[in-house]
Amino acid sequence: MANLTATRAPLPWTAPTATDPVGWTVELPGSKSMTARALVLSAIASGPSTLLRPLAARDTELMAAGLRGMGPHVSTVNEGRWVVRPRPLAGPAHVDVGLAGTVMRFVPPVAGLADGPVTFDGDPRARTRPLGPLLGALRAIGVRIDSPTDGLPLTVHGTGKVAGGEVVIDASASSQLVSGLLLAAPEFERGIVVRHVGPPVPSAPHLRMTVQMLRAAGAAVDDATPDVWTVEPGRLSGRGWEIEPDLSGAVPFFAAALVTGGQVTLVGWPHRSAQPVDRLRALLQQMGGEMTVTTEGLTVRGTGVVHGLDADLSDVSELTPALAALAALADSPSRLRGVAHIRGHETDRLAALARELSGLGADVTESADGLEIRPRPLRGAVFETYDDHRMAHAAAVIGLAVPGVELTDVACTSKTLPEFPALWSAMVTGTS
Repeated sequence: MANLTATRAPLPWTAPTATDPVGWTVELPGSKSMTARALVLSAIASGPSTLLRPLAARDTELMAAGLRGMGPHVSTVNEGRWVVRPRPLAGPAHVDVGLAGTVMRFVPPVAGLADGPVTFDGDPRARTRPLGPLLGALRAIGVRIDSPTDGLPLTVHGTGKVAGGEVVIDASASSQLVSGLLLAAPEFERGIVVRHVGPPVPSAPHLRMTVQMLRAAGAAVDDATPDVWTVEPGRLSGRGWEIEPDLSGAVPFFAAALVTGGQVTLVGWPHRSAQPVDRLRALLQQMGGEMTVTTEGLTVRGTGVVHGLDADLSDVSELTPALAALAALADSPSRLRGVAHIRGHETDRLAALARELSGLGADVTESADGLEIRPRPLRGAVFETYDDHRMAHAAAVIGLAVPGVELTDVACTSKTLPEFPALWSAMVTGTS
């Protein structure tokens, strides 16, 4: 595959405007969340694994490269079938996390199992993303870590083993802080008991995905007590992972169906999913769409009228930018709340959305944990993407109805979907 970790130049892009309802069937690559977890579990398993239809994008290639640098064989030559063969974990090694929260939070616990030092650093913005609670938890179970700022850059001084045990953590900034500990825990000498203390952990579906995938690999996991997760020590089995299409990546395309009164189908959708499809269905229905699952896939239909939304999005915060874009085009005000933690994502998404939507003419009030959006006539303008793929998605959605929305950089979508500009333009123009 292409080198997705290299420094790239910004790519300005004018979002195409739809003149007709879209009618589109799209096949998207695999879920970033499932691909990342499958890579980690495969790297510490007792035998080889395959990932079928994984996501080939910057975040997942960085994850593969980081694990590969510590010893496991991770082949991404065949984009539809990645192969992972575990080998003893060792340093010295260096992990470039880019701007990927999964890499910066899932790989340090694995590095604790390596025999030798492993250094971590990434893009400038990555140095401000929440990491301290994870580092504190790792230190509490016997991992030596040098980090002057309790964030990136850092060095994990692995000794080939981690004692494990019980830790208390405030994971209110990101569910990945818990998932990172759980994914590596079967290899800890005593496993782990993670107790969360603090405001609610966001993105609960992602934690459920972590638990489901650990169990699928053979781990004994107890999550029956709220805010407590126990993973027993034991060897994981290598296996074949069938990666579902990326639901979060599909949301901008589904939003296009609502904005234009069209229909978009995501093919290859499983009948049972680890991703929050029921929650997304409810949100889109409230905004005027209809979602159905058929033998063809997951289909969303719109009427051309978008309704405002009052919703707590704490469990599906990745959807906030696309839903905010829909809200700016709605027929009534919206209130999106429960997402204070997305201030620590690729950018401060609440501040960025408030600034850029206001620049297009929307009436937006930024609160501590969300946005209030009162629709007004919008106009074309430059839309700063902040090196954030979800901000680019939001701009593209608005551009469907508002001519002249000019993204400062659409190439940032390579983080999770390098094909986004081409797929989006093909959908709007009805070409293939």
